[in-house]
Amino acid sequence: QGRLVESGGGLVQAGGSLRLSCAASGRTFTDYSMNWLRQPPGKDREFVAGINWIGSITYYADSVKDRFTISRDNGKNTLYLQMDNLKPEDTAVYFCAARIGRAGRNTYDYDYWGQGTQVTVSS
Repeated sequence: QGRLVESGGGLVQAGGSLRLSCAASGRTFTDYSMNWLRQPPGKDREFVAGINWIGSITYYADSVKDRFTISRDNGKNTLYLQMDNLKPEDTAVYFCAARIGRAGRNTYDYDYWGQGTQVTVSS
């Protein structure tokens, strides 16, 4: 049974940086696409960034492009999200999720979900 656990969230001032990690366990995720999603307070869940199984293809929501970088280390079974130049509108609970094959930018159809980590950006 696979499991995803996020870490690295916290409180940061606008313009600051955070690095989120998503540790996978219980099975290998090397054949899974993996995405980061977020849910701002009072809003629907939204796609943030995605990466294919080998890490050769990455894609981002327009709102985070050029500020966030997704990466994965299959040897460590870990997914990352480097977040730079954070803005108050980035405040949300951030989730990692895994899907066999392609994941695209969908916000609900995944095989595994993490429990989420809170990111709060103060102005």
